Amino acid sequence: MSEFLRLESLDKRFGTVAVTRGVTLTAARGEILALLGPSGSGKTTILRLTAGFETPDAGRILVEGEDVTRLPPESRRFGMVFQHYALFPHMTVGENVAFGLASGRASRAGAAARVAEVLTLTGLAGFETRQVTEISGGQQQRVALARALAPSPRVLLLDEPLSNLDPALREKTRRELKRAIRRIGITTLFVTHEQEEAFELGDRVAVLNAGGLEQIGTPEELFEQPATRFVATFIGRSSTIPVRWEMGARIPKGPVWPAIAGGSLAEGSDADLIVRPEALEFSARTRPDALEGEVAERRFAGRSAYFRVSTAAAGEVEVLAPPHAAREGDRVLVVPAPGGPVPRVFPREP
Repeated sequence: MSEFLRLESLDKRFGTVAVTRGVTLTAARGEILALLGPSGSGKTTILRLTAGFETPDAGRILVEGEDVTRLPPESRRFGMVFQHYALFPHMTVGENVAFGLASGRASRAGAAARVAEVLTLTGLAGFETRQVTEISGGQQQRVALARALAPSPRVLLLDEPLSNLDPALREKTRRELKRAIRRIGITTLFVTHEQEEAFELGDRVAVLNAGGLEQIGTPEELFEQPATRFVATFIGRSSTIPVRWEMGARIPKGPVWPAIAGGSLAEGSDADLIVRPEALEFSARTRPDALEGEVAERRFAGRSAYFRVSTAAAGEVEVLAPPHAAREGDRVLVVPAPGGPVPRVFPREP
């Protein structure tokens, strides 16, 4: 797919603090790109720079090759949905959506037709006369989306769009939101700190940390092929085991497990093995690659359970297995699971 939106080498400082450091991101036409990271990673600042609410100290923002870096927000033709929706409680749904249309640029009939159109697109057909105080939080979120879409923006920007909803409603609204964006086909950039939200909504996910871009890729690429130690530990669940790199991960006083080097590692150097629970399983028999330990904790998760296993050689490791595979206090043998995500080895942090 061809490049539609480009954020190029964005730097932004507030006083002496570098909030973003040379961040470059691209999105294709109709692509949904998620910005994921912990608090302070720079994701909201990137969204505000894109919207025009902040000006970068260096770098450019381009849409279809047009440099919009110095344009005011109203001239960029971007739609934005804020974290708290910013709906007017004294207005109806239709009046809130119509507020997103440029004043005086459309006839009353034209504005009404556009309001009806975007409400249909967002699954709210017939809600024009409803008060926003009388509809659910998920419906309010879609009203905010309809208002942002009313002026036919080129790019849609979402700032933590589902953070105000309770978990059950968040999951339902997430599906509805993705369905609406897909139906419209608009290029979308959205900020979230929820991995599940980023993975479900995003075609690709950009992982940010301390103002820099760690990795961008599909959810599968980030989970199975983390490029940095941060991504390996931030995405999903994982255990960290001190090892020596010997074209594999040698656990001191333990076995050698197959792994991929995630950085420049000299033979025999100290390193850390980052291994996901899905990459491990229990063995019923002694094997050369088995790690012996005791189940310290079991956390039920439906068809599977997470087992925290305390070992003498590797400290604590987490194993994903069937719920009845073991009980707390059991002695177990932990081995690499065939077909699981291959563990990564990164240089030992000082």
